[in-house]
Amino acid sequence: MDSIDFEGVSRPDNYDVVAIASSAGGITALSRVLGSLPDDLPVPVLVVQHLDPRHQTVLAEVLARRTKLPVRLAKADERAEPGIVYVAPPNYHLLVGSGGVLSLSSSELVHFVRPSADLLFESVAGAYGPRAIACVLTGTGSDGAMGVSAVKSRGGTVLVQDPEEAEFRGMPDAAAKTGSVDFLLPLNEIGDVIRSLVEASRR
Repeated sequence: MDSIDFEGVSRPDNYDVVAIASSAGGITALSRVLGSLPDDLPVPVLVVQHLDPRHQTVLAEVLARRTKLPVRLAKADERAEPGIVYVAPPNYHLLVGSGGVLSLSSSELVHFVRPSADLLFESVAGAYGPRAIACVLTGTGSDGAMGVSAVKSRGGTVLVQDPEEAEFRGMPDAAAKTGSVDFLLPLNEIGDVIRSLVEASRR
C-alpha cells in the first residue's frame, strides 16, 4: 500500500501507541498484522487476545516467530517501549497509564472475558488521547466496541477488520456499528495502514 486516504482522520503530531484486540481466529490474524510491521516501529504495540485462562500460554512465542518485533508477555509496572509487542497474560486485564506504564488487573470479567479489549482501549484513550491507534480484529462477542468509542472520543484513530472477511465477525461487527471507526479494512491491509499512520505522523 503506497498511500492512505487521511480524509476525516485528525492526525496528531505523533502516534505513540498501537492497541490491538482479537478473540476467536485471532492468532492467525495477529500473525498477519504483526508480521507486516517493520522492526523499527517507533511505538509499542499492546495486544489483548482472549485465551483459555486454565492453560499456560505460548502466544508470545508463537507471535514472535511471525514478526520482526520482539514479543513478550506484559508485566506489571514496566514501561511500554517502542518497537516491542506486549501481550496480556491469560486471566489478567492489561492496562496502561501515564508515561506508558503497564499494569495488570485480576478484577471482574468484562463481557465474560479477562483480558478485556474494552479496558485496554479505555486505558489507552485516557493515557494517550489523540496519540492512540486502536484496532479490532476477528472474534466472537462484542468486546472492544465500548473501547473504540472511548478512543475515538479522545481523538484517537480506530481501525477495524472488515466483518465480511473476518473469520469470526462478532467483535469487528460490534466495533463497526459504533460509528467510531476511521478505517474498515481487509486483514491484509491493516498492518500497512498502521505503519503508514505512524510514519506519516512523524514526517
